[in-house]
Amino acid sequence: MWHDGTMEFAVRVTVKLREGIADPQGATIERSLPALGYDGVSRVSVGKVIDFTLAATDEASAKSEVHEMCEKFLANPVIEDVVVEVAPA
Repeated sequence: MWHDGTMEFAVRVTVKLREGIADPQGATIERSLPALGYDGVSRVSVGKVIDFTLAATDEASAKSEVHEMCEKFLANPVIEDVVVEVAPA
């Protein structure tokens, strides 16, 4: 715990397109892999992972703040789903 009462938390946000949303990057990868000799690959989905450290008073506060970040900036809640992982750093 820091002198101001906060702790550091390691955060990982995984963002993926919602089911049913077109994924042109995933489709391109899926079409290209057989040409490189990788057969049997299907349902390719492309997403993003965002890792950072966050100072917060407790884990619940950290999770709440990260979910707010996701809604406002890190993801598009209309077309993307997020998975938030928070652990003491």
